[in-house]
Amino acid sequence: MKIVYSLVLIMAVLVLPVFSVPVHAAGMDSRIESSARQTYVFKTYLHADDIKIQSRGGAVTLTGIVNENFHKSLAQETVAGLPGVRSVDNRLKVKGAAPTANSDAWLREKVKVALLFRRSVSAAATEVAVTDGIVTLSGNAASQAQKELTTEFAKDVDGIKEVKNLMTVSEVSKSTHRSIGEKIDDASITAQVNMTLLNHRTTSVINTKVKTMHGVVTVGGKAGNAAEKALVTKLVTDINGVKNVKNRMSTR
Repeated sequence: MKIVYSLVLIMAVLVLPVFSVPVHAAGMDSRIESSARQTYVFKTYLHADDIKIQSRGGAVTLTGIVNENFHKSLAQETVAGLPGVRSVDNRLKVKGAAPTANSDAWLREKVKVALLFRRSVSAAATEVAVTDGIVTLSGNAASQAQKELTTEFAKDVDGIKEVKNLMTVSEVSKSTHRSIGEKIDDASITAQVNMTLLNHRTTSVINTKVKTMHGVVTVGGKAGNAAEKALVTKLVTDINGVKNVKNRMSTR
């Protein structure tokens, strides 16, 4: 009787891992799908998009329709930064026709992204129009300094020939997507940083590796020179949610 009992006990111990591994994986996948929905990026910028998130063993597939072309990349960047994610298969489609590369609509989108995640300017209060590569900015700026910074950021988008800033300086314009004190998760910060660096003429070709922990961004990779490295630090510091920047890029 004791021998039979021992054999049953041994078999139970051997079989248990077989069942526990899938249960653990399913729990992780469920957390990934839920965490993505709760990120600042999904709740703030992607809330109106029809995005379905499916994770299998940390391999995430994104399907559905987004309203803006850049939302595809933004969703992918955000999900890729979540704990447990091994890969992201981005099958998202854009509602309507996606803008042609280097077209005015494409440039307008890049300018909007260049302004979108910043503390020092207000994308919500800035209207952007592009004709033949020439940007016209209108709306309200909280100060002359903010107006000038908006011009500077728009000029630094690859493909922009000229910027005409018709914004009115008014203290009323202080609205942003984020209320003061709102917590922004690390995955959202990393996504915002990557999107910003990719949309600036002077940093789009720089090889960067970005990691965020508790709001502190660590940037690795290679910069062409000390000036490029300093610019990356400056741009990253201005992103919503960033508490501190550790720039560990090497220079050629």
